[in-house]
Amino acid sequence: MTTTTTSPLAPVSRPIAPAVLRQLRTRDDAGVTRTPGLDPDGGAPLRCCLLHSTPGERILLVSYAPLRRWAAETGAEPGAYDERGPVFIHAEECEGRAPGSGYPQAMHGARRVLRAYDAQGRILGGRLVELPAAEVDAALAEVFADPRVALVHVRAVEFGCFLLEVRRG
Repeated sequence: MTTTTTSPLAPVSRPIAPAVLRQLRTRDDAGVTRTPGLDPDGGAPLRCCLLHSTPGERILLVSYAPLRRWAAETGAEPGAYDERGPVFIHAEECEGRAPGSGYPQAMHGARRVLRAYDAQGRILGGRLVELPAAEVDAALAEVFADPRVALVHVRAVEFGCFLLEVRRG
C-alpha cells in the first residue's frame, strides 16, 4: 500500500476504505450481491486503489452511497443530497491506496467536477475542472479555501460517477 505524509491542513484524497470495500463485495449499498466479471478492455476507474483496471482483471460494479457513509461516520444529515451510484472496485482485495495528500493523477480525465459539501452534507457548489491532473491540487485548494467546505466529491462529467472523496486534512 502506498503511504503519503499529509499536512494537517492539506486536503486528503481518500479511496473507499477497506472495511467498506469488504461490505460492498458482499452486499452493496442497494442491498444487492453483485457478480464479478472480467474487464475485457481495461480502463475502469477503480475506487479501491484509485487506479484504472487492466485488461482481464476481475472487477465488480457495485452501488455505493458515499455521502450516506460519510454522514453515518460524522453524524451529518445530508437529507435529499444522499445519493447512490455505480462504482467499479476490484472483485478481490487489492493493495489499495492509503489516504494521502495530492490528487491521484491516475484518476484524472479530460473533465471532472469538484462538488463541495458542508459539515451537514449539503452541496455548497461545484466546479468544473478542465485542467491537467497536476493542476487539480490547486483547484482543490481553492475550493477548500471556503471554511464551510467539509469534503469534496470528485466526479466524472460524462456520467456523473463518483471517483473519490477529498476531505480536510
